[in-house]
Amino acid sequence: MDRVTATAPSPALGAIAALRTAFRGAMANVASPVAVVTALDDGVPHGTTVSAFCSLSMEPPMLLVSLDVESSLLHHVTVGGTLGVNVLSAAHDQLALRFAQRGVDRFAGLEWFVTDGAPALPGVHAWVAIEVEQMVPAGDHVVVLGRATAAAAGSHRPLTYWQRSFGSHSTF
Repeated sequence: MDRVTATAPSPALGAIAALRTAFRGAMANVASPVAVVTALDDGVPHGTTVSAFCSLSMEPPMLLVSLDVESSLLHHVTVGGTLGVNVLSAAHDQLALRFAQRGVDRFAGLEWFVTDGAPALPGVHAWVAIEVEQMVPAGDHVVVLGRATAAAAGSHRPLTYWQRSFGSHSTF
């Protein structure tokens, strides 16, 4: 009869799991703006919700956008292509959830228009169109570096994500 021996998980694996849990908790404690990043491909709009994006440079004006390697949008992003970064306003929490879903037509029945070469959503907090200059693999994401080709600011309060909940910023 074969003897079955139970083995305890490696201490290194336990430390990695603990670090992942701590890191997830730490990042949940950082308030992030929320955007829907969009692209056109043969006239068809595509988009996804992101909270990992930021201003990268003022000279030249550039943005950094992080896309999950499993994002359906990533299949429509190319160097030299245009992306729209629709920074959502506080009233757009349902829009953020809609564009975070997988396997659905996120634009079905939704009002949108093309501006500066990318799908734009009405009533956003801010809008930036970027021309993709680089796509850099980074862990389970691809960091997209893009040069701003257009930008506009709205007057709405921003949508933020903190502690796994949507909210907004208010001044003191």
